[in-house]
Amino acid sequence: MSVISTITVKVPATTANLGPGFDCIGAALKLYNEFKFTRNERGLIIQVSGTEAEKVQTDESNLLYQAFLKLYQYIEQTSPSVKIEIKLGVPLARGLGSSATAIVGGLVAGNVLAGSPLSELQVMELAIAMEGHPDNVVPALLGGCCLAATGLTGWEICDITWHRQIVPVIAIPDFELSTLEARQVLPTEVSRGDAIFNTAHFGLLLRGLATHREEWLRAALQDKLHQPYRQALIPGYDAVEAAAVAAGAYGMVISGAGPTLLALTDELHTPGVATAMRNAWKQVGIKSVAQSLPLDIQGVTIF
Repeated sequence: MSVISTITVKVPATTANLGPGFDCIGAALKLYNEFKFTRNERGLIIQVSGTEAEKVQTDESNLLYQAFLKLYQYIEQTSPSVKIEIKLGVPLARGLGSSATAIVGGLVAGNVLAGSPLSELQVMELAIAMEGHPDNVVPALLGGCCLAATGLTGWEICDITWHRQIVPVIAIPDFELSTLEARQVLPTEVSRGDAIFNTAHFGLLLRGLATHREEWLRAALQDKLHQPYRQALIPGYDAVEAAAVAAGAYGMVISGAGPTLLALTDELHTPGVATAMRNAWKQVGIKSVAQSLPLDIQGVTIF
């Protein structure tokens, strides 16, 4: 069997939680990071291009490289020396799964260069272990909208039907919010009432996504487990939400840990919702980029 010398992996951004689906549901979006690995005898070389490239570590602490090493540690082989070329398309620390792209990209590239000893399921389980929760890494790997839950012997992954008329609109502000900071504001315990509220609304969300019942979607995006606590970390949240709904969105949620905000609407209202969200943030002194992003249904692509 010939030795593969170069592999390029493209990994989609993701939006997680979707309101009441905290830490268990996520969807892949058509926005990408691209990673090229080439066997290299001169030691580790990491080159980064794209927006915010200067913020990415280029030594052994790089998360993409750490995931690459993790794969070889798992299969108990010595990792090859590599040159890594990173093309950034997913903004960092914005709630769009940039860390998940690195974890999935490093594991997948390592597996291919090693001759693909691990199955997709094994790679996924390693990715979940590295990330700590499945909501971003699973759709980044598999594509589409995915629900992940622990089964009797491992993870159970369920594809979630997403009606073709439901369009995600994201508004990305020009400030960062780390996942660690966003988790620190969450309570360690929740009331039974809040747990029941989220259970009911999550069930409604799944049916709303599948059927495009607008009244279900408008109700379903409510949450009591994480968003009420994180909203204070996102200046202008209430104004952006009100503007999005007034422009035709069914509702708005925090994408992942934030600060990117995600609205769901239909194709007719997409331009107006994006403009309204961008203008609302502008009125409170925050620059942002707002756009519709269709779902990516392929997940990781290798070439």
